[in-house]
Amino acid sequence: MKVIILAAGEGKRLRPLTNNIPKALIKYKSKSLIDYQLSVFKNLGIDDIIIVKGYKADTFNRSDVKFVINENYESTNMVYSLFCANQYFSNDMIISYGDIIFESSIVETLIKSKDNFSVTVSMNWLDLWKQRMKDPLSDAESLIMDSDGYITELGKKVNSYSKIQAQYMGLFRIRNDAVNVVNSLYKTLDRNSLYDGREFDKMHMTSFIQQIINQHYPVKGIKITGQWLEIDRPDDLTIELNKIQ
Repeated sequence: MKVIILAAGEGKRLRPLTNNIPKALIKYKSKSLIDYQLSVFKNLGIDDIIIVKGYKADTFNRSDVKFVINENYESTNMVYSLFCANQYFSNDMIISYGDIIFESSIVETLIKSKDNFSVTVSMNWLDLWKQRMKDPLSDAESLIMDSDGYITELGKKVNSYSKIQAQYMGLFRIRNDAVNVVNSLYKTLDRNSLYDGREFDKMHMTSFIQQIINQHYPVKGIKITGQWLEIDRPDDLTIELNKIQ
């Protein structure tokens, strides 16, 4: 198993903290976001790790991982960054955004999934969002699962909590059969179309996963109640997570 961490982003909402370093090198408590992730993965015995970097790439140095550079980080998004690492795609890999931290039990649960495409979804997301912002609904996106736990919709703006059964975290796992599906779909998508209002190279990962779902490929929601945090604004760094050290 390998891990691909998408950490090319600039983190404009975190300025001035990101004036001189990329988002993933910001420190929560006393450790950078990327080092929290590396610690979790390595403690679980996963040491084949690829980091996609972009903004301030020269500041991003770790001796025990491989690096890929998204040279177009300013004009692209997560899906583009993922496919910058296409040469490392294999039969079993975990994909993680570089601006999240999580306790190891979340990754352990993801690893146990037997589905070909598994996406961690936060079931207690609302408690976290209430700490992060006054109006959680203004930031949250849709996530609907069927009775078997397979995702039918995600990533859409909503005006009601009724379409939010959980929240997408930016952490998922792809097995061999799904790798082939992901590669094939990416190659065949219309480069001139818009995806949830965004150009192809700026497509959000949730839009891409929705395209996979639209192809009737099963995407399993792995229900998570453990501690995790997305770092998107300076105030996020003040939230206390006692299980993440």
